Formats: sequence, structure tokens, C-alpha cells
Amino acid sequence: MTVALIWAQGNDRAIGRDNTIPWRVPEDARHFRDLTRGHRVVMGRRTWDSLPERFRPLPDRVNVVLTTDRTWSSPGAVVAHDLPEALGGDETVMVMGGSQIYDAAMTFADVLHVTEIDVDVDGADAHAPEINPSRWVATTHGEWQESTSGLRYRFLDYRARPDAPTATPPTS
Repeated sequence: MTVALIWAQGNDRAIGRDNTIPWRVPEDARHFRDLTRGHRVVMGRRTWDSLPERFRPLPDRVNVVLTTDRTWSSPGAVVAHDLPEALGGDETVMVMGGSQIYDAAMTFADVLHVTEIDVDVDGADAHAPEINPSRWVATTHGEWQESTSGLRYRFLDYRARPDAPTATPPTS
């Protein structure tokens, strides 16, 4: 199994404000769709709730929602109550947020797909995890591009260093 984390971040690692993504970069949305299509995507319940209803569940993906609420359900969501259950399987799993889920999944991750957006987010209340260079090596370091929305962005990929410890998700 490969565990990949995927996120877009503004300056200062901001990923959200008031349970929304505080920018619009269509090229990143396409990049996200292309990388996650056909894979299991894992998200927290608040991330699920932040998706517009017309996009739930995300098409062509198994949508796993991690929640501690044992009574929660939603059409199209596969409910998991702990991280090992959410990550279960022998395929590529794409963890798509939010910040608490990223923090919990970071020790299990093999790959990071990060989009940097050149924007300052006032009042950001969700942040991406720090990428420790002793654990991660950049494999793709894209050039800055300009979005049709006018914002600058670039794609970065990281792989866990071969000598860096990576936890194996326990089975639940």
C-alpha cells in the first residue's frame, strides 16, 4: 500500500479558513482530480462537509470519511472511525485533509503532493503539516505558473527518504 497526502497551501502553510479553501486555482483542482481519480480518498468529516453537495461523493473514487461520531453517515461515504480503518487496503490511498487528518497520517505517508499557492491567508485556521527535510526529499519541484484566476502556483512532490522511518498503519 502507498499512502500519499495531497494538499494545496498558501503562504505560511495555510490550507483553510472557516472550513473553506480561501483561493480559487482551477489548475490545482484539475491536478487534484487527476492524481486522486481511481483511488481511495480519505478525509475528515469537516472536509466532507466542506465539499459542495453536488461534488459529494467525489466521482471515480472511494470516499472514506474519518469521524469519531458512530452515528454519522452520508450517501456515498464509506465511514471509518480510526485511521488504520480509513487507510486499510492494498492500493494507493490519497489523504486529502483536513489538518488533523494530515497530522495523524503524516507518519504513515510515503508520498506528498503539495501545491504551493502564492497567497497570504488572513485568519487561516487550518495549516498543512511541516515537511521535515530529514524525512522528505523533493522529487518534483515545479516552476511557478500563473493561474487563470491570477494567482501564482507550483506543484511539488516529495518521497519519504529511504532511510527515514515510516510507520506501517496497524490493522484495526
